[in-house]
Amino acid sequence: MKVLFKGELTHLIGNELQVGEHAPDFELVATDFSKKTLKSFDGKKKIIMVYPSIDTSVCATENRKFNERAVALGSDVVVLSVSMDLPFAQKRFCAAEGLDAVVPLSDYIHASFARSYGVLIEPLRLMARAIFVVDAKNVIRYIEWVPDVGMEPDYDAAIKAIKLL
Repeated sequence: MKVLFKGELTHLIGNELQVGEHAPDFELVATDFSKKTLKSFDGKKKIIMVYPSIDTSVCATENRKFNERAVALGSDVVVLSVSMDLPFAQKRFCAAEGLDAVVPLSDYIHASFARSYGVLIEPLRLMARAIFVVDAKNVIRYIEWVPDVGMEPDYDAAIKAIKLL
C-alpha cells in the first residue's frame, strides 16, 4: 500500500488488511499509561481512526469531528483515536478541546499496531491516515485508506458503516 505524505509517494509497512478479516489484536497505551488491547473493547462496535499526529490541523479536525459524531452512536460503539503521539500529548489535546467521546491510544512504544494494521510510515515512525470499522465480534467491516495523509477521511461513510452493524 502507498499513500502520499507531503506530496511524496510513501510505502506503508505492515499487513494490508481486507474487509471480512478478523481485526488483529494490538497493545496500545492509554493516556493514563494503562495497556489497552482489542479485547479491552470486546462486545463493542469500533471505529478505529488512525492518523499521523494530534499536533497537525487535519488530525485535530478529525478528532473533533469524530468526537461530535460519537455521542450519537450509542453506548455499544467506541471510537478509538490511534497515533504515535505520546500519551501526554493526546491527553493534553483532548482536555484542551473538551473531547470525551473518543478514546486516545498511543502506539509509540513498539509500533505493533501500525505494523499489524499496515499503516506504518517507517522512516518517519508515523502512521498513515486510515479508518477501520470493526464489529462487536472483531471482524473488519469497513476500511478507508486515505490516499493523501493531508486529507480528511470520509466521515459519513465511516458513520454509515458503523450504523449498518
